[in-house]
Amino acid sequence: MKTLIAAAALSSLVAGSAFAAEPATGTMANGAMANGGITMADHATATIHYVTVSPADIMSSKLVGQDVYNNQGDKIGNVADLVIDNGKTITGIVLSVGGFLGMGEHYVLIEPSSMVLSDKNGLHGVVDTSKDSLKNAPAFNYKKS
Repeated sequence: MKTLIAAAALSSLVAGSAFAAEPATGTMANGAMANGGITMADHATATIHYVTVSPADIMSSKLVGQDVYNNQGDKIGNVADLVIDNGKTITGIVLSVGGFLGMGEHYVLIEPSSMVLSDKNGLHGVVDTSKDSLKNAPAFNYKKS
């Protein structure tokens, strides 16, 4: 049951509900209208809106750094980051895979629906893949800054 709740939480992040319960609107620096997402500007012009967190929502701080396993129970990496499209929707999960003690690791970018969350023996991600498949996956050019 807890795994189902965790999967629902990830789904709600994909849908963007964890970021805004009610869309905020305002004018961005270039004159375009914001549509509820985080925008880039030097000054905020949108009216502040407060939201609530539902029991199915999960915080990004709980995901980043979590181990990721395959269905066979092999640890294949960890969640390095989340890709947020247009400042409001999670469109990708950056996984750090391969390597040992930071040497030889590389990054792959997967769709959020490719991973489920499990809280059996502590929160972690599970994907249906193998270590060999990840070695041959397209590398994501990720630079932490």
